[in-house]
Amino acid sequence: MFDRTDIKEKLIAYRDKRVNEDDILREVYRVFEENEKERQDIELRLTQETAPNKTNRLDIDLLAGENLFHISDIEAICSTYRLRFLNSKYFKGQIPEEAISKIRVLETEHNTRLENFKIIAPAKLMKLENADDPLLFAPLGNDYYYLIHKWGRDLHPLRKWLVWPFRSLINIAITIAAISALITSILPLHLFTNSVGPGEYIFTFLYIFNAIGGLVILWGVSKGKNFNGLVWRSKYYNG
Repeated sequence: MFDRTDIKEKLIAYRDKRVNEDDILREVYRVFEENEKERQDIELRLTQETAPNKTNRLDIDLLAGENLFHISDIEAICSTYRLRFLNSKYFKGQIPEEAISKIRVLETEHNTRLENFKIIAPAKLMKLENADDPLLFAPLGNDYYYLIHKWGRDLHPLRKWLVWPFRSLINIAITIAAISALITSILPLHLFTNSVGPGEYIFTFLYIFNAIGGLVILWGVSKGKNFNGLVWRSKYYNG
């Protein structure tokens, strides 16, 4: 006896009483245009040079404690995994829309304009000057940084150990010694001498150690390489 109520039709009818269709289209267009301008402004700030000591003022009561990091924490991780911590203008990858959205939310919540963004990433993802897991930060002052967004794939599980030799001179010496000892242990020395004793193994080990060490030094000097703890904030590619 009674027709069912179509909520969509009722909603349209109620809206049309409040505002006509042309007006609401213009309003939506204006909102979208403002949103696009805000996003473009953030993208521009992410690629612009800013004063190196520029910090941001955020309401401490609205911050998530898990996203607050001291520069010493960042340095330790970058040195361990051979990563760079540089201004976002050096990042050559694509910063996702989700990161820009989070910046907009932060700026709205804290009534501020964020600048001087920093990113942790491998050197290959940075547009470094020639002399897998980006994290976007905003500096807060007093050597504290606020993590805004993380994207991309996680680092390879073996990266920590693959870059371990480059953490210090002692580490690389230990690595060269271990490789030299391994090569010495598998060499058939009896093919080169009739008497094989500890002296022959020690001499062979030292010879191989010097050879590998020389090659490493030659490679490091030619490529301008340096240890992890010295390059984590370097904007030079051959660091």
